[in-house]
Amino acid sequence: MTKPEKLRIAMVAGEASGDLLSSLVIPGLQSRWPDLALEGIGGPRMKALDFDAWWPQEKLAVRGYVEVLRHYREITSIRKLLLQRLISSPPNLFIGVDAPDFNLDLSFSLKQQGIPTVQFVCPSVWAWRAERLRKIRNSVDHVWCLFPFEPDLLHRHGIAATYVGHPLASAIPIEPKRNMARLSLGLSETQHVIALLPGSRASEITHMAPRFWAAATLLEKKYSDAVFVLPVAPGQMSLVHKLQAKFVFPKNLVLLSGQSHPVLAAADVAMVASGTATLEAALFKCPMVIGYHMPWLSWQIMRPKRLQPWVGLPNILCEDFVVPELLQEKMTPTALATAVSFWLENPKEIQKIKSRFADLHSQLIQDTSQIVVQSVEKIITNDV
Repeated sequence: MTKPEKLRIAMVAGEASGDLLSSLVIPGLQSRWPDLALEGIGGPRMKALDFDAWWPQEKLAVRGYVEVLRHYREITSIRKLLLQRLISSPPNLFIGVDAPDFNLDLSFSLKQQGIPTVQFVCPSVWAWRAERLRKIRNSVDHVWCLFPFEPDLLHRHGIAATYVGHPLASAIPIEPKRNMARLSLGLSETQHVIALLPGSRASEITHMAPRFWAAATLLEKKYSDAVFVLPVAPGQMSLVHKLQAKFVFPKNLVLLSGQSHPVLAAADVAMVASGTATLEAALFKCPMVIGYHMPWLSWQIMRPKRLQPWVGLPNILCEDFVVPELLQEKMTPTALATAVSFWLENPKEIQKIKSRFADLHSQLIQDTSQIVVQSVEKIITNDV
């Protein structure tokens, strides 16, 4: 079997989590194919690895039905132009990284043109919108799954899939060095450090940050030594400053450009928007309170599509409410503050949840980069 030494791979990572996941597997691909050309839509981490970003990922980082409608024309225009460019100069492989609403439609059109397609991150059909299974089967040749239970589900519906593990599980140490993280961030070893992660998209930050801040102002009255650290997603610092001009925020608020991982390693507790950040917090063994709030209409549309009682990844993977979830009208400042206080005042519960997270971490560790390389070799040589 001959193996091509030069390869072109197109990728679309439409949000910060996809940018992070891509950046953790790209080095393995580049090691296998030193002349590899990577192109499409990506973020700053991918660009730092010589990815040729034709559009910035922020153009696609929109969540919720109402929010997507506002940007629908621009998003569809980008997809049309991207499709034309890829068809006119076909890559050896297209990899859609998460963002299934954008990537599955694009993959379907590319597959019709004979371009092999992969979806990296299985759409959460086990949690909501199970009707997408047919669309996945028609759109992609293969799915790389982050969680061990996903391939069997996809296989039952005629979809080729491989469990690759979660790249973050290998990138994050089993035992984070809390004191070193605090030292690197200029934080005291003794003060209460509370991480605030309101999401990476503008719509999420707009809805979540003021609510997290309101909870923090209640907490700082109770814990005078508390410091609240918000690692701001790339490109969103100006938005955070605009929100500060409109809303009350805690006196001891530290804004950082990125650095979510050191912040989670340093934190006693985190307030986290539902999404990949909840898994990152779990991998850093950080107790958390999961919150989510979106426009009323988007919530009314999405709520009936849920298939499970949980929305946070740690709870879904543990199949239990191991950490609290406060969604929509339940996400009040008082409820958030009360849930954070529970963790701060119950060290035995913290030890229990850290042990649970350590078990989860071990389950997700695979040699993801090597598994991805092997999968790419099989796909591009039709050895599947």
